[in-house]
Amino acid sequence: MARKTANDDPLAPVTIAVGQEELLLDRAVQQVVAAARAADADTDVRDLTPDQLQPGTLAELTSPSLFAERKVVVVRQAQDLSADTIKDVKAYLGSPAEEITLVLLHAGGAKGKGLLDAARKVGAREVACPKMTKPADRLSFVRGEFRTVGRSATPEACQALVDAIGSDLRELASACAQLAADVEGTIDDAVVARYYTGRAEASSFTVADRAVEGRAAEALEALRWAVSTGVAPVMITSALAQGVRAIGKLASAPRGARPGDLARELGMPPWKIDRVRQQMRGWSADGVAVALRAVAEADAGVKGGGDDPEYALEKAVVTIARAARSRR
Repeated sequence: MARKTANDDPLAPVTIAVGQEELLLDRAVQQVVAAARAADADTDVRDLTPDQLQPGTLAELTSPSLFAERKVVVVRQAQDLSADTIKDVKAYLGSPAEEITLVLLHAGGAKGKGLLDAARKVGAREVACPKMTKPADRLSFVRGEFRTVGRSATPEACQALVDAIGSDLRELASACAQLAADVEGTIDDAVVARYYTGRAEASSFTVADRAVEGRAAEALEALRWAVSTGVAPVMITSALAQGVRAIGKLASAPRGARPGDLARELGMPPWKIDRVRQQMRGWSADGVAVALRAVAEADAGVKGGGDDPEYALEKAVVTIARAARSRR
């Protein structure tokens, strides 16, 4: 879940949401908007990208109104603002207008850091929205989702949900909400299996498992079934990337290390260490490099870089399956 500073009033004059996790950034904005509309149902919300916030625009948006209306001004990708616009924002931070909440979404890197520093200096409310790249982070996210709605879920259920859904936080949040709404009592792994095992069998992870095992025909069959049942292409490319990276990580790990030690070092559950060890037979370093390039091309293809996302996925699956036999 997004972490907040001690100043946790959503109606603070300035909120900065820092990080690259889109779901958490959107939630940070939604929380401010909801609080503002609870205080005034007619709150005006302006959601702007850097190209829409030109020098002078902020002054216009925050100028006093005859009707003293409450307003929320959201600025996305604040790190990409022009130098002149950043000057405007910094000047505004020193004397924010009443009844107006400014929300700055910032990626958190070195670019535009001066704006972040200026906001922090004036005591802006800060919401941390870091990218969740580790399995343990996603597991904590699932636990937090259930806690937020006052529901109890066993550790096994949380792990099963992450295994079935994958790395997409929006998908995980939706699954948690569905289970919380549909299931009475404690949510356990049997409940998760009942809802998601069918999906998992035809999911992105099945496609990835068959591909990294070199079983091209089965991987293509699983891919076509997954696409036909509505699994998002981006989830499939994500699973393929995770599968290939797991091969690479384990291949470069010290030989003879125990599964438990490797699990801690590589950020994988012990059962996955055993599975990847079986899958990595036949892989070479060159094969991993080829497979990673194929995944990158497929990812670009399904995100608008190509005309046929399904073809891009099929091409990647075949390339990965061939790479899995590069030592044979």
